[in-house]
Amino acid sequence: PDSYEKLVDRLLSSPAYGERWARHWLDVAGYADSNGYTEADSARPHAWRYRDYVIRSMNEDKPWDEFIQEQLAGDELAGATHADTQKVVLERRRLDQLVATAFLRMAPDGTGDPVDDQNLARNQVIAEEMKIVSSSLMGLTVACAQCHDHRFDPITQDDYYRLRAIFDPAFNWQTWRAPAQRLYSLYTPEEQTKAAEIEKAAAAIDAEARAMSKKFLDEIFEVEILKLPEAEREPYRKARATVDKDRTPEQSALIKKYPSALALYSLDLYDKKKQDEVNAKSAEATKLRATKPAQGFVMALTEVKGQVPETKLFNRGDHDQPTHAVAPGELSILAKPGIEPFKPTPLASGSSGRRLAYAKWLTNGSHPMLARVLVNRFWLHHMGRGIVNTPGDFGLQGERPTHPALLDWLADEFVKGGWKLKTLHRTILLSNAYRQSSINDTSSQVDPENKLYARFKVRRLDAESLRDSILASAGNLVRTSFGPPSSIGRDPAGRIVVGIDKGTITSAKVESGGENDFRRSIYVESRRSKPVTVLDTFDSPVMVPHCEKRNQTTVAPQSLLMMNDTFILENSKRLSDRLQAEAPNDTTAQLRHAWRILYGTPPSASEISLSLDYLREQTAALSSYFHDLQGKKGEVKPDPGREAMASLCQILYSSNRFLYIE
Repeated sequence: PDSYEKLVDRLLSSPAYGERWARHWLDVAGYADSNGYTEADSARPHAWRYRDYVIRSMNEDKPWDEFIQEQLAGDELAGATHADTQKVVLERRRLDQLVATAFLRMAPDGTGDPVDDQNLARNQVIAEEMKIVSSSLMGLTVACAQCHDHRFDPITQDDYYRLRAIFDPAFNWQTWRAPAQRLYSLYTPEEQTKAAEIEKAAAAIDAEARAMSKKFLDEIFEVEILKLPEAEREPYRKARATVDKDRTPEQSALIKKYPSALALYSLDLYDKKKQDEVNAKSAEATKLRATKPAQGFVMALTEVKGQVPETKLFNRGDHDQPTHAVAPGELSILAKPGIEPFKPTPLASGSSGRRLAYAKWLTNGSHPMLARVLVNRFWLHHMGRGIVNTPGDFGLQGERPTHPALLDWLADEFVKGGWKLKTLHRTILLSNAYRQSSINDTSSQVDPENKLYARFKVRRLDAESLRDSILASAGNLVRTSFGPPSSIGRDPAGRIVVGIDKGTITSAKVESGGENDFRRSIYVESRRSKPVTVLDTFDSPVMVPHCEKRNQTTVAPQSLLMMNDTFILENSKRLSDRLQAEAPNDTTAQLRHAWRILYGTPPSASEISLSLDYLREQTAALSSYFHDLQGKKGEVKPDPGREAMASLCQILYSSNRFLYIE
């Protein structure tokens, strides 16, 4: 009698729960493994630690007030500033707090790449991060208030810069730190000492190699200079000893006149054997460096001790037109009587304490927006529609709540329940509202948008669930959790696929990455400029800067992909092979097994009959086709029966019954 309740508990305790629900928050945070902003879209090789932090937090059912505080001010909680993170990374809890601040590093950031206007790029990073923070935590759009008072909501331009002032000590556009300067080593003191010793020894070997090269080149030079007229030998010797930028026009002309005598840059042109000796010496340094302890890095946001910039309002949002100074503060509309404003206090670590004070004030249980915005998102992911169906905009341009009292009650229950999401999950999942049938003719006629939740909203599998379900049903989903992402690349057909990119400027090529190619989609590299084709086609978002609510489209390219994409074709064959292995030589049993795997129910008699007819006709057609193709010696003969079953599996994958949840 309590089987449904046990099912809910089992799913909530599964490690896959965190992987599933982390995806929703990563959308909101704008998670990506690349920096975006410019065409370079440089990699963020250490962003995955934040992804893993979110997954672990979900599985551990970390209270959301703590979860939010860590993401806004984990460095201040851990007592870390830019120069002294070493003491933090050696403790798991404090390291997690530091990792969590990558939430504030997820906006597109091209400041480490060549950009036309570095100051503009820096301020754009801050502006994008303000969008993410405001819409994800307060359900408000503040972006246009960067340039003028908000056109629709009661948010002034002063409000915007007060909010920005909370974060400015960590961003500080005038003393900016590029992405590479916001990475912190995970070395222990012992590993750091050992690495430094190895590097010192390797540097000494490099110096030997350079000395060898110089010695050989000097010897060659003494031979080559004798070929010059005697009067020009000494001037040439001085010109060679002078660096390029310091040479006189006469010296430069002399070098140009006798280039073969220079013998300064390329030993290989003069004596390959001697160059090989130098290369061998350099290889010793490379080999020695390879013995360093493996080094990891944390991508995080910190403040520079004692560095608290003055925030000024920018006229029309132009950083070159600063006007008056503003103090850190919340939006005026939220500073209601009876709600105590937050008061930043500098911390002993040297950090300003602004973000920590704000994070604690935001999560004190009396903030009018945070809990409502969060529970609305949770409701959206369960019900397919939010009580406020514009989850990132509770303002005047957003949709009105269909059930405001329910939204208030859920928010209150969430806070009273200790900000525990799994408790709220149970409340929603065990409710009559959630357990409605998807078939309700009266509701469909009276309430076509299902605003009243009188039926379950039929939804297509999202992109990641679709890919993962195909891999799982084919029997090759790799459930290894955490760690660096599975790499992606562009194949010769122009698709972005999972695998090791071996392409060049002139050709595209992707090689197998082994088991990494079959991990859950949350562990696949997310590049802003290279969305994986299978995921992109089914509405996986590109983070510019983040995703407040996913689109759910039904378009022709989705059907074409299911008909032609090699991912679908290959996994259809794998499913066919699985059916043969688990129900050998019994076609009817294989069909029943396929239905159980893909649909969770047995096939009807008519479905069995239709499928058997299809297999017979397809096998006959393929047998004739393959017979006409055969003739080459040593060619592997295709199996018409196997190919026919794979074709049927592809049809089952492409069916609405597989693609939609009802």
